[in-house]
Amino acid sequence: MSILKKYKPTTNARRNTSVIDYSKILTGDKPTKNLIIRKKNSAGRNAHGKITVRHRGGGYKTLVRVIDFKKNFSEGFKVNTIEYDPNRTAFISLVTDLSNGKKAYIIYSKGMEVGQTYNTTSEIAEGNTIALSDAPLGSFVSQVELNPNGGAKIVRSAGTYATVTAKAGDYVTLKLPSGEIRKFLATCKCTLARVSNDAWGLVRIGKAGRIRHTGRRPQVRGKAMNPVDHPHGGGEARNSIGLKYPKTPWGKHALGVKTRGKKQSDRLIVSRRSNKKK
Repeated sequence: MSILKKYKPTTNARRNTSVIDYSKILTGDKPTKNLIIRKKNSAGRNAHGKITVRHRGGGYKTLVRVIDFKKNFSEGFKVNTIEYDPNRTAFISLVTDLSNGKKAYIIYSKGMEVGQTYNTTSEIAEGNTIALSDAPLGSFVSQVELNPNGGAKIVRSAGTYATVTAKAGDYVTLKLPSGEIRKFLATCKCTLARVSNDAWGLVRIGKAGRIRHTGRRPQVRGKAMNPVDHPHGGGEARNSIGLKYPKTPWGKHALGVKTRGKKQSDRLIVSRRSNKKK
């Protein structure tokens, strides 16, 4: 069953537009009040009001859902709903902690069903949260911790998953969605399933208005500017940038520059991701 919805080509924008048909998968109506908070939109500005991230602003006002990334459910949890989260690409689920009856939001994983119970032990079943040491070789995992009991930090976007490639001593090696191969402590927890909403990558935005709703403002090409505004600017008609390498508006390297400094975690990286387009 495809959850992608297309429209009749009544306009040029509609012709190239597709959306996720949430009616086919979502079961929740309104978010739980005690699990939502309001967050002010900073529009790319820092504490001093200066723009530090360009092309941000506007967008639809949203309420932040408080997600439990640690999943410390001693006796497991029961899935109550599948809901939409405007702040992330994946779906979320309202679950009940079987040990104390408290409600919490978690990221909904593909294969989980409403009304079913899942545990956080070593049982190998889709949707369960287990230690990396218990995950079978070649299995797909998501919502992986970087430090034990630190909560899921990576592999949380829609449709993503990491592959368990090796186990040696206190470490488990994963191949991440970026292509990077990295070691993790075997005691770190993960979810034995890929993240939900894997059709997200097939959605076609179709028109500029939908981008504005997400809080992203227009980006102007440097080539379309004047020389005073951008290193790529100037020239009559269509010209190349006339430089050995692309530059930012402030004259620094724009592409192919290593931005990661020396870190202690470098020793855990077996193979870095490739920046070359396939």
